Amino acid sequence: MPSPRRSPASSSPAQPQSPQDHTENEAVLAAEEAADDATSDYGGTASSTTSVSASILDYRKENGRTYHRYKDGKYSYPNDERENDRLDLQHNLWLLTFDNRLGTAPPNDPDFPVNRVLDVGTGTGLWAIEFGDEHPEAEVLGIDLSAAQPEFVPPNVKFEIDDIEEPWTFSRPFDYIHSRLMTSSLADWKKYLQNCYDNLAPGGYLELNEMDLIPTSDDGTLTDDLAFTKSLRLLGEAMGKLGRPYQDIPELKDMMVEIGFRDVVLERYKWPTNSWPRHHKYKELGVWQNENLTAGMEGFIMAPFTRIHGWSREAVLVFLVDVRKDINDRNIHAYFSVYSVWGRKPAVNEGG
Repeated sequence: MPSPRRSPASSSPAQPQSPQDHTENEAVLAAEEAADDATSDYGGTASSTTSVSASILDYRKENGRTYHRYKDGKYSYPNDERENDRLDLQHNLWLLTFDNRLGTAPPNDPDFPVNRVLDVGTGTGLWAIEFGDEHPEAEVLGIDLSAAQPEFVPPNVKFEIDDIEEPWTFSRPFDYIHSRLMTSSLADWKKYLQNCYDNLAPGGYLELNEMDLIPTSDDGTLTDDLAFTKSLRLLGEAMGKLGRPYQDIPELKDMMVEIGFRDVVLERYKWPTNSWPRHHKYKELGVWQNENLTAGMEGFIMAPFTRIHGWSREAVLVFLVDVRKDINDRNIHAYFSVYSVWGRKPAVNEGG
């Protein structure tokens, strides 16, 4: 599947409410009437800064996948071409979720003035590149443990290999820090949020785009005995043992308020596991999320299961057959809660 780019916006079934509200986009998703074959047609098996050097690019090879060499073991998911294609696809999911915007915080308005922007966990760099295109006046820096970004980028965008759990040593503050899917990558969220706060200019914004590990269903069709549910439960256990637990996302709002952020907003969205919803936008989100999951599950669980739970590669691959069957089953009306949490550092005249 080719790497997606900006797609036409779909109409949102619900609009965000006022700041500080927990905004939920449609409380209950209605399912389409099940077809004879309930399997989705779309489903398938389908800081310490370092320059790029030969040793960093000599990636760790394990169980048919490659993993970052810099700070080996801190991030348990692969960085090979298959995973990079999935990250590009997942970027499109966020765009569709936010109605073709790169985020929900005010700096994502093309007319909002920003000077310096930091993209944490930039992955393949699509977000940073597109933000740089929309804000040619801004200097955009993307950081990651892997050098998965393209060589040719806008002149106002650059990338560095960096470990955000090391002391932050940026020379100047940022007007906007964007952070995507860092859950299970951090040992201490409060320390991370404090670093973000300390490295924002007065009046600057932090935005976190995150997802719950465990999906849910409003009608009880997602049950604990399913292979899909078991896979995510075991993944959560493994990441906890690795010291990178999955964070309860709504708690991040309270952490941000405690640190000193103002006007903190938490918005909740839903990614169905396949095309089961009746509503057009959620059906489209389900199509993309189904591809995201079926393409990504091997990479999500392979290292945690083999390193922590002691599974063999072959056992993981056999287990994934049943996991993907559950993901593709349109009689299982499951969805993931995804969130945008953002807030503002007080301006100088506000104190704080």
